[in-house]
Amino acid sequence: MTSKKEIVAYVIIILLALLLAQHLNVVVSGSMEPEFYRGDIVVVEKANLFGLGIQEFDPNDVQVGDIVVYNAEWVDEAVIHRVINITEINGSTYFVIKGDNNDVPDPYYVSPDQITDRVVTWGDDPLIIPYIGNINLWLRGL
Repeated sequence: MTSKKEIVAYVIIILLALLLAQHLNVVVSGSMEPEFYRGDIVVVEKANLFGLGIQEFDPNDVQVGDIVVYNAEWVDEAVIHRVINITEINGSTYFVIKGDNNDVPDPYYVSPDQITDRVVTWGDDPLIIPYIGNINLWLRGL
């Protein structure tokens, strides 16, 4: 028979796993090389944790140089690229975003509403878990 302590321990483990999974994002392309590579996992903070309105950062406060994850209009996967410029159009803020390994910026301006995550940094370096995401890419056929 399972004791209350075991049940509590399992619940805590499951909650920690869910929380941790929300803060990891697999890199699906080489567009940010050499900062990080396809198959790496980046640690992120959420603009809307679990869809509950819990903000770990405000997308309106994103700065030039930040690496963000956003929902792009031009690709099915979330994009992880660096903010290279911020512009105002008709009173609204938009970000110009580019992969470090790309020759040109992404094709469309990005609004704060499109930004879902920001890559966590330690000093000036993003927090990365190398290679582990390749398992996820393989399972998804990417």
